[in-house]
Amino acid sequence: MTGRRSPSPDAGPARRTPQRRAIRRAFETAGRPLAPEECLARARREVPRLGLATVYRNIRRLVAEGSLRTVELPGAPARYELPRAGHHHHFHCRACDGVFEVDDCPGGFGALAPGGFRLEGHEVILYGLCAGCAP
Repeated sequence: MTGRRSPSPDAGPARRTPQRRAIRRAFETAGRPLAPEECLARARREVPRLGLATVYRNIRRLVAEGSLRTVELPGAPARYELPRAGHHHHFHCRACDGVFEVDDCPGGFGALAPGGFRLEGHEVILYGLCAGCAP
């Protein structure tokens, strides 16, 4: 069969579709890292028939082009956030499972490394209840 194949979803420059714009806007308006399912719920406000596979595909593209950054939390699925200048950490709410940015960093972690070791980076994750879930 000599039919033409459609290009791979990861091939070539990304098209600016309504779905992609809605997904990007979901991250812009959230102001915090989102799981793909959270992004889907927000983006469906603009594109009601949007599917989770489309969200994953677009997140993968946005990460590859540097428009989104992956936030890894131990024992939790990846979240994604807009890249921003400056070092920051995260707060993970154990009730709603939301992840929020923490702007401050106590610093001084190099002093905790064993003698002769050189610290190259760190991640601090705070756990508890967010303002919406705290009593």
